[in-house]
Amino acid sequence: MTKETKMAAPSAETRAALSEVLCAFEAFKDANDRRLDEIEAKSAADPLLDDKVARIDAALNKAQDRLDRLALDQSRPGLEGKAASETKAAWDGYMRTGETASLIEGKALSVGTGSDGGYVAPAETEALIDRLLTTASPIRAIASVKQTTANTFKKPVSLDGAATGWVSETAARPETDSPTLDLLDFPTAELYAMPAATTALLDDALVDIDQWLAEEVQDVFAAQESDAFINGNGTNKPRGFLNYTKTADVSAVWGEIGYVATGVDGDFAASDPADDLIDLIYAPKPGYRTEGRFVMNRRTVSAVRKFKDSNGDYIWQPSLTEGGQATLLGYPVTEAEDMPDIGSDAYAIAFGDFRRGYLVVDRQGVQVLRDPYSVKPYVLFYTTKRVGGGVQDFNAIKLLKFGVS
Repeated sequence: MTKETKMAAPSAETRAALSEVLCAFEAFKDANDRRLDEIEAKSAADPLLDDKVARIDAALNKAQDRLDRLALDQSRPGLEGKAASETKAAWDGYMRTGETASLIEGKALSVGTGSDGGYVAPAETEALIDRLLTTASPIRAIASVKQTTANTFKKPVSLDGAATGWVSETAARPETDSPTLDLLDFPTAELYAMPAATTALLDDALVDIDQWLAEEVQDVFAAQESDAFINGNGTNKPRGFLNYTKTADVSAVWGEIGYVATGVDGDFAASDPADDLIDLIYAPKPGYRTEGRFVMNRRTVSAVRKFKDSNGDYIWQPSLTEGGQATLLGYPVTEAEDMPDIGSDAYAIAFGDFRRGYLVVDRQGVQVLRDPYSVKPYVLFYTTKRVGGGVQDFNAIKLLKFGVS
């Protein structure tokens, strides 16, 4: 039996936030158009107009942040319909009072001994943490996510695809060539957080302890994950897609991330800068462009927001619906603050099908150790989960290098 999940209708606050974004973008276009006209007529813009564009851009970023936060809050799972199982009740007792007898009777999995001890959280608690992480961690939200019971997830990949061919209905089937395989390893590493609670919060029967724990570790886990999925070196953390060998796309081979260069050190091309983005879009093969998206940080978004196409239309467009995403040249944009800024030889923009290109591995089991002694009168909850990640298809992700070649 499946449980139906209903999406809440957009709130008045969300609709107001969307209207604020659209109004701010109209004001930004008007001011930036005047700035461009002055540059064309006088070879320079009035500093006051430059300052106005920057202030409107900052206001637009703030409005977009508010809209994104409201969308995340609306997507959070509700508290209704939770199973009141004996295991859940025993877990709630452990979290609030430290009582473990019911957990042991319910055969809950104990981890470690003494000061290193703890318990594996129920599946409902783990699922709640994972759902909140998906809304807060930008790369996790667009990548493939696999669960495993092992410390390392191994994935065989065919480098050239399985051999195929056409035959008639009664013809003999010739033996196909053996595919060339590569075995990719995705080891998991421990990610931890230690939220603190007061005894008053734990004694409050109206407080949902699972929801509290998930929200407390959400931002900490998401911040660590986001950096690792982009820049991690693979040692005691996931390997980020910017950590692999980067090679000009025309000569990139399996195991390397291909890039296209802007031709200018630390900047876009002086004329038609949007063409650099078009070159990046067409770097992946057609099959990867269907679900393609841009990944960049907020400062880079502010830079490309000023670009126009050959028809004079802005190539960046805000979402016109609640919960939607802004687009760049028709492709959605994921803002990830751990992407580098535009600079000399920086790989500040990525594009591709991240669902096919990047794999996040979660080892099943979130472990929680209740510690009421270390920081009295607060109760600490040492919470750990094991996470891995890395590129699983090197053809799916391409980078824009702000360099000469």
